[in-house]
Amino acid sequence: MDGVFGRSFKNYDFEMFSISHIVIIAILLLISVCLFLFRDKMKTTEWRRTEIGVAVSLIIIEVSYHLWMLMTGSWQVSHAIPLELCSISLILTVILLLTKKKIIYEILLFTALLGASQALLTPSLNYDFPHFRFFHFFYTHLMEIWVPLYFTWVKGYRPTIWSVLKLCIFLNVLMPIIMLINKLVDGNYMFLSHKPDSASLLDVLGPYPWYILSLEGLLIGLSLIVWLLFREKTAKRIEVARNFPFQ
Repeated sequence: MDGVFGRSFKNYDFEMFSISHIVIIAILLLISVCLFLFRDKMKTTEWRRTEIGVAVSLIIIEVSYHLWMLMTGSWQVSHAIPLELCSISLILTVILLLTKKKIIYEILLFTALLGASQALLTPSLNYDFPHFRFFHFFYTHLMEIWVPLYFTWVKGYRPTIWSVLKLCIFLNVLMPIIMLINKLVDGNYMFLSHKPDSASLLDVLGPYPWYILSLEGLLIGLSLIVWLLFREKTAKRIEVARNFPFQ
């Protein structure tokens, strides 16, 4: 099978920073900027049906992806269980859209902005446009970024310093579970068994298993930066400056 739903990527070999990849990055930036610029106008509109519609679309495309893997014989328990950070972010995105729970937002904001953004810039992807996997990969990762940005700028959600602590607790509870699953299925989910075969950031973070501690320290540092950028205090200062420009 060599078509847009086929397993072979002979005619759809993805290249990083190709035209299709640059278009995706441009779309990411354009929609993100629009969410910020038109945030006040969007607050006056009811978006509940759209939120549910996006959640349903993410469920449909993710289920379709697993069905595609099963039909093409590429579904393997060692790599197809949704235990990667971006897969977990996708689940959190759907839950946030359906429930609007603040605690889900607090975790998703960090996992999505730090994980999905990196995946979009340096995709681990074989299939280029217009293959089904191309659309699945980029649609899910784009939504993982846009949804928490939407909840920040339009819905008014904001992280606190405790959000970073909640993220750390969430990941450290999840980590031993994934390590156990990796051992049972001979997998390498979240790269907790070994480094990826290709060159990556992990190469400069030390040997196994010490790079896991280095990666966690890096995650905490980057999460603090995200918190500083999106915290409520920043928004309040801007509002004060608007109301009292000479204060």
